[in-house]
Amino acid sequence: MSEDLIMHLSQETLKTAALLSAPLLGAALVTGLLVSILQAVTQINEATLTFIPKMIVIGIVVMLAGPWMLDVISGFTHMLFENLATYVRE
Repeated sequence: MSEDLIMHLSQETLKTAALLSAPLLGAALVTGLLVSILQAVTQINEATLTFIPKMIVIGIVVMLAGPWMLDVISGFTHMLFENLATYVRE
């Protein structure tokens, strides 16, 4: 394996991981921000209050974006297996 191939595979892996985690992290960030604003307005200082809304929103995002996420990861896996012979030769 050449260094260029390792760098290319590393970049593709990181890009796929970021692409898959972005909707979940974005939804959790927005939900946490909204709950924090609500806590600041109502002066409720409970640290565990954000967990349930985040869990619900993450569940909804997984249900909505799940097929897309599965398509992305299976495309990446298909690309790896398709080019496996090329990777071994280099």
